[in-house]
Amino acid sequence: MAATVHFAKMNGLGNEIIVADMRGTALRVSPEAARALNGDPATKFDQVLAIHDPKTPGTDYFVEILNSDGSMAQACGNGMRCVVQALAAETGKRLFTFETVAGILNAQELDDGLTSVDMGIPRFGWQDIPLAEEFADTRYIELQIGPIDAPVLHSPSVASMGNPHAIFWVDEDVWSYDLARFGPLLENHPIFPERANITIAQVTARDALTMRTWERGAGLTRACGSAACAAAVSAARTGRTERTVHVTVPGGTLLIEWRADDHVIMTGPAEWEFSGQVDPATGAWQRDAEAAA
Repeated sequence: MAATVHFAKMNGLGNEIIVADMRGTALRVSPEAARALNGDPATKFDQVLAIHDPKTPGTDYFVEILNSDGSMAQACGNGMRCVVQALAAETGKRLFTFETVAGILNAQELDDGLTSVDMGIPRFGWQDIPLAEEFADTRYIELQIGPIDAPVLHSPSVASMGNPHAIFWVDEDVWSYDLARFGPLLENHPIFPERANITIAQVTARDALTMRTWERGAGLTRACGSAACAAAVSAARTGRTERTVHVTVPGGTLLIEWRADDHVIMTGPAEWEFSGQVDPATGAWQRDAEAAA
């Protein structure tokens, strides 16, 4: 292969992640490489998180995020937990400050092996999400799927957690909706000029909700950390829950706390699968010999 970098295949509650170590190089993971990696069953993923040398004083690393279709993503909470676990194992550090295109994120590995990520402050202004037209109240917007007089999904809450999210509230089991069918239509709806992550959520208690997400640029996923955060803050904002909730996704459960300072803290696990070397230009890769043994 040509110039290669080390990578780790990991997951956060089943959210499939590739962590690529770009430190010490000027290389970047190309969209072509991302699509090639996603096309291989062994390395199929939801997001690539590429760790680069820091750009801003006071930060540890710059992290660039790509979706499986090669497009750029602004945030990936489950992926950041994987990055923390990988770096903590390498460096012995437990507290990190990352820079992403969405801003500065602080994260730490906890004594119980879980990782907490400060996902920042949610934004609710229609221009900030962004939406294509003005809505004075983004707790609910006019958007629906299905017949006008009997919509299947309607009136989502919308928010930005560094990337745009729409949360459709339902009373029935979230698995009773054909998200694979509705997700692509809603992701690409004209109301979302930068597309959107689409979530179906059911509140099950004042401190709990269940959800599924069609992830922008990735499709159906077993977990989406930023969507869990967006759903949690939207549930509290609409009076459905308190500000600390357990969010159950297909891959497991995350703890989301919307603190008094408006920062959203996400806590959950990460899991290492295998490691290897990858050409960041083409996606050609080989597994580490010790991992294959």
